[in-house]
Amino acid sequence: MSAPHDEVAQLLVHAKNTLGEGATWCSRSARLYWTDIEGASLSRYDSADGSHRIWPMPERLACFALCEDPNRILIGLASRLAFFDLESGEITPIVDVEPGLPTRLNDGRCDRQGRFVFGTKYELKPFEKIGGFYRLNHDLTLEKLPLPVAAISNSIAFSPDGATMYYADSLTREIRACDYGADGTIANDRPFVRVPDHEGEPDGSTVDSEGGLWNAQWGGECVVRYGADGLETERVKIPTAQPSCVTLGGANLTALYVTSARDGLDDEALAREPHAGGVFVAQTGRVGLAEPLFQGVPPLR
Repeated sequence: MSAPHDEVAQLLVHAKNTLGEGATWCSRSARLYWTDIEGASLSRYDSADGSHRIWPMPERLACFALCEDPNRILIGLASRLAFFDLESGEITPIVDVEPGLPTRLNDGRCDRQGRFVFGTKYELKPFEKIGGFYRLNHDLTLEKLPLPVAAISNSIAFSPDGATMYYADSLTREIRACDYGADGTIANDRPFVRVPDHEGEPDGSTVDSEGGLWNAQWGGECVVRYGADGLETERVKIPTAQPSCVTLGGANLTALYVTSARDGLDDEALAREPHAGGVFVAQTGRVGLAEPLFQGVPPLR
């Protein structure tokens, strides 16, 4: 039996994103970052003054990670990985991903060792399972992970001790878990949670300090928290159909921030959901974890 809705999220930023994703809280600056993938932009909300800044990108921005240098972001563009300088706007290419395939980058998060783990998404319809999961290591080498091929990679997250990795192929409605070694080895891939058909598809996730996995459920109008045992403990109602990604932040890391999307909604749906594509926030009784920083740096010129 599903848990009742414990909280209803409130609109924080009326962003009108076509495909908001990648919610990431920066504990150093008390700022929230996210991307509008189809809008090809990076956004930042400053909790100190409520300002909202947008950086245009040269192509769709699928995912990203904070870096040790606070002025630098690791960006996962549709076709490649690169560094982005927030002050100068300079882009430093790193590596192309799956060149020649009809795929683009999709979900991504840093592991507890500061390596960037991400997956790809098939660009055409009907969807085919040809995308992979990858890791960008500290030395900027790209490594394909021994995980099943996917149509829409999602839900990448890591347990507090880093020993468990979570991931999903959204089309299967199943979040999976695997043992994840500090040296990067992967073993014991297994089912974790299956989202019922009527509740949508698993999208972006984050993990709290107790090991609970918070998952945005695309089409389900909710974010659901699962304990480390895979059992639902609580859920938050999101006032739009397509919540897409989550992070825990705020002063005490207890605020749940949720991105959403307008993609695929017709005029009638948008009239019912005028805040679709916005960023929402809800208060929780759970404490998050500071987002790991990517440890790699651009090579010296």
